[in-house]
Amino acid sequence: MKCTVNNDVVLARPLEGPLSAYIPGFAQWTREQGYAFPTRRQKVHLAGCFSRWLGQQVANMHRRVGPEHAARYLRYRARHVQIQADDAFTLKQFFDFLRRQGVLPAEKIPSPRLSPVEQALHAFKCYLREERMLREASAMSYLPSVRRFLADRFGDRPVRLSRLCAGDVVRFVQHQAQRLQSRSAAQMLTTALRSFLHYARYLGQIKCDLASAVPTVANWSMPSVPRAIAAGAARRLLVSINRRTATGRRDYAILLLLARLGLRASEVVRLELEDIDWNAGSVTVQGKGGRRSVLPLPADVGSTIVMYLRHGRPRCSCRRIFLRTKAPIRGLFGNQAIASIVRHNLVRAGIQAPTYGAHQFRHALATEMLHHGASLAEIGQVLRHRSPESTKIYTKVDLDSLRALALPWPGGAR
Repeated sequence: MKCTVNNDVVLARPLEGPLSAYIPGFAQWTREQGYAFPTRRQKVHLAGCFSRWLGQQVANMHRRVGPEHAARYLRYRARHVQIQADDAFTLKQFFDFLRRQGVLPAEKIPSPRLSPVEQALHAFKCYLREERMLREASAMSYLPSVRRFLADRFGDRPVRLSRLCAGDVVRFVQHQAQRLQSRSAAQMLTTALRSFLHYARYLGQIKCDLASAVPTVANWSMPSVPRAIAAGAARRLLVSINRRTATGRRDYAILLLLARLGLRASEVVRLELEDIDWNAGSVTVQGKGGRRSVLPLPADVGSTIVMYLRHGRPRCSCRRIFLRTKAPIRGLFGNQAIASIVRHNLVRAGIQAPTYGAHQFRHALATEMLHHGASLAEIGQVLRHRSPESTKIYTKVDLDSLRALALPWPGGAR
């Protein structure tokens, strides 16, 4: 006898077992996550089979159900039918759904036993987050260099910062410098090491200023012109996007925000529905260090976002403006999601650009403003730079621009 689940999925057999009452809710969840009907049916069918098998194993003791039951069931299932590659993932989703419903207790994940080096890194990270107010991503970027330094000095032994000396610091940096492939990597190494040594002095475990012993990496002012996508290439890219599809509407809106407002990839990812004030025609952007800035929202950018919200954005409880187009539906995650969108559209359109990243649109906006006579202060205000030093890099222009601005030599060419 067939069984209709949630007026959507039809199974060949009635629901049975201790978890059968929760399968219609799971079916609804898979629909809300945007899974296609065949995938929804496969997931609900697997959950039903698991509940039926569970009833034969532990009767109604579903509060004792754990991941070990899922593993046992998959071994049992493999002996009778051909299992799918994502069956284990589907059961994990079903377990997570049951925990959110309060049916199963929260999963207890045992805390890993940290090595002395990892304990020191954890304390350093807490210091960066709580005392120095660094964002999670910034704090995490410091840890690899400090981990190598502590492992090099202490190995598996207890980390005793009081035993550090200037020779340890210099020797480590000189050794690492031979392996680093770029100046930026060397700068990250020395910056992270100085920060950690300041932290060690803050703890009172070292008395002298070992941070001053960190060798300085050569840093020539403004070594190169920022790599900006050409204005014509940016226009061709926008024109090439098919805005008749949901993905195209999303990508067009994202690229327009990058090109017209010069937003960072992280700022686009974090945009939420409440950040746009449609009456005032403004958008609130969360920038570096958690700073929030209110920017004017150009009419064409606003109308593009509206088109995506009305005719492209999947229905979802997530408040992020830009969502994944494939199940499970949720907000875009991390800067790499925006970089992937930029890369995909550049490759699809066959456009040669300096990079495949999102920051080239920000550089292009600043360069365009500079060519139209904007001052560095105005550019810095639009890009929301905290320091004028960040804007000075745009004073590097190409030779053709200098020739166009140069006055003729008195008396003619020589």
